[in-house]
Amino acid sequence: MNFDKLKVSVVGLGYIGLPTAAVLANVGHDVVGLDVNPKVVDMINLGEIHIVEKDLDGLVQKAVAAESLRATLRAESADVYIIAVPTPFKDGHEPDLSYIQQAAHSIAGVLGPGALIILESTSPVGATEKLVEWLSSTRPDLTFPTSAESEPDVNIAYCPERVLPGSIIAELVKNDRVIGGVSSICSARAKRFYETFVRGECIVTRLTRRRDDQADRECVQGC
Repeated sequence: MNFDKLKVSVVGLGYIGLPTAAVLANVGHDVVGLDVNPKVVDMINLGEIHIVEKDLDGLVQKAVAAESLRATLRAESADVYIIAVPTPFKDGHEPDLSYIQQAAHSIAGVLGPGALIILESTSPVGATEKLVEWLSSTRPDLTFPTSAESEPDVNIAYCPERVLPGSIIAELVKNDRVIGGVSSICSARAKRFYETFVRGECIVTRLTRRRDDQADRECVQGC
């Protein structure tokens, strides 16, 4: 995979997805944003934005004019997929992972060998493993990562975003990132991708669930 110029699909064009797509497009990647809202898709393809965030309008206009950013309602094959969909609470306290599951199903049919999928949605421990389950059940023709070190067809990692509204564009670039891959191979691929636009430190950990309390704390902090 040539990390200098990748086709990147950003799934979910909200307060994190659209700024991420704009930043990626402006560092040289070919970015397609996937969203379920036709109005959002139409606005972005006109170089307009549907959210308020400092410096975002100029970045989107520049990227759309350069044809490095466009939006679509239908998933397309890509080198990298970033899932940035909402994870609200249901019943007051239980996290709702249905949007992540829908995102998985939306991209499953266009996945090919060599793809890298990164979950950026704020998620509870175990969400990335559920993502692997949803994808592998839909695409039994592809191999997906486990904790073993054999190289799969599709690499999967988790990299939670931590940014402040009003400073999202700057913080997407300057903040350190914690990257948890399902395997060390997945972590390395994800780290190499983030290094194409992140100027902060990319800290790699492992997405391995263990039963002791220390491991649980590590996974909450880094996975």
